[in-house]
Amino acid sequence: MSITYKPIGIVHSPFKKLAGMPIQPAGAVGISGTIEIYQEYEAGLKDLDGFSHLIVLSHLHQSKGYKLQVIPYLDDTPRGVFATRAPRRPNAIGLSVVKLIRITGRKLSIECVDMLDQTPVLDLKPYVPAFDTQGRIRTGWLEKVQNEVSRKQADERFLKE
Repeated sequence: MSITYKPIGIVHSPFKKLAGMPIQPAGAVGISGTIEIYQEYEAGLKDLDGFSHLIVLSHLHQSKGYKLQVIPYLDDTPRGVFATRAPRRPNAIGLSVVKLIRITGRKLSIECVDMLDQTPVLDLKPYVPAFDTQGRIRTGWLEKVQNEVSRKQADERFLKE
């Protein structure tokens, strides 16, 4: 089976390299960027301006290969890749929840940007708390370290083979 995705746009962010970039949107509060939607997809932006937050699905274009066990940014213990949000995954798909500031034509001004400049955007979805927030959440091994996300930045650990 072959699966092919075509980007609908591209991220413009202040992050030109992985090292020093926030590791999650929660660590990127106040960091601005834009998403440029390609012209052929512009009509799909209709009614999106009524939402304050978006789910951005992207292609982690700098991710090379994958490992089934990784040492995540918030830990020093090897973890199964599916129990992390590490970028080196079997399918290099990223997920970010960003704040939508405004839409001007095909340009979406956003905040809480945790994506590299030139990241291809695969899809946008409105963030809807009634749909996306679940009750009684368990966060596994992250329970003890999740509050560290705002103080942690990416390094080059996932660029190495």
